[in-house]
Amino acid sequence: MLKLTYTDMGLHLERLAQSPEELVARRAILALRMSQNLHLEPSRAAFLLPADLPELPILEAAIRREGKAIALCSVCDDYVEVSLRGMWIAPEVDAHEGIFVAVMSDRLEFLLHKLWQVSQTQVSFLL
Repeated sequence: MLKLTYTDMGLHLERLAQSPEELVARRAILALRMSQNLHLEPSRAAFLLPADLPELPILEAAIRREGKAIALCSVCDDYVEVSLRGMWIAPEVDAHEGIFVAVMSDRLEFLLHKLWQVSQTQVSFLL
């Protein structure tokens, strides 16, 4: 499972071994114990990857073979948008911060996580 955490500081992507059901159950228990709201809804999430990543054609081929919950779209010469189907988990309906989880094949999860990590390394060198 891929877990995308959206905060006011940006996006963090992780690859987790647990199921979405386990994550939601733990979040529900935490919200209950903290007397907080918990909102869940099927949704889509997106993030950008540099268009010049050498492994991008491998990701595109994997998506064509097995990617029902993922789409790639070129947004400009420099970036491609990765769009995922999954579940949005947040404290409120209109929250801009929260967690998005998506399940796909191990190969796609691995490739996306790897490409995201590489893109973050490239960005940190530019700062």
